[in-house]
Amino acid sequence: MDEANDDCNQSQSRMSMSTKTPLSEIVQAFEELSDLLGSQTKDQKLPLDTFCEACSLVSVLFSCLGLAFKFAELEYVAKVHDLVEASKRFETLDNVLDLDTANNTVKTPGSHSRNLRRVRQGLDLIRALFEEFVSSNDYSLKNAASAAYAQVCAPYHTWAVRTAVSAGMYTLPTRDELLLKLNETDYTAEKKMRRYIKASRPVIAYIDNLYISRKISLDW
Repeated sequence: MDEANDDCNQSQSRMSMSTKTPLSEIVQAFEELSDLLGSQTKDQKLPLDTFCEACSLVSVLFSCLGLAFKFAELEYVAKVHDLVEASKRFETLDNVLDLDTANNTVKTPGSHSRNLRRVRQGLDLIRALFEEFVSSNDYSLKNAASAAYAQVCAPYHTWAVRTAVSAGMYTLPTRDELLLKLNETDYTAEKKMRRYIKASRPVIAYIDNLYISRKISLDW
């Protein structure tokens, strides 16, 4: 009987690995971005429209987390939308930073460069959440989400926002509920989350370097 159950679980995992799920699409998009960065020569730049297409897929993850991450979902979606509109005028991420640097508007609210910085934080928040998720088997996501938020976003948020987020952590879905929303099993989710973690790192580092190379600090 146990062998039959094991066979059933393995079969379901294989199906979930091969089925096109939201997480599958996100992983594929970021692995393509990572590969693109890895194959670039020194003078090649990351296309803004390609970057936006990948980032647009991530918004579903925030919506799956419910009220606790509603602040992140609203901000992330708005910022990505702004960059999508910017991609109609700017070819690369570098072009965006070049213009705002020349106009001294990199940190100005509403500028494309500021919005890019916020989108980058959203990608990093998901990365941190996935790292916490795969390192624990906790039924509740509260500890994982709290640790990810504290690492990535809390240093830049006001006390009022941090307090609201903390209260919202109690409304997070359970681990099983999140997996159900994503149409994944524990096995397939962990595999894909690890792939996103690996693929997102060079993308995040690339964005950070756009600011650092222009002598713009990252403490904002």
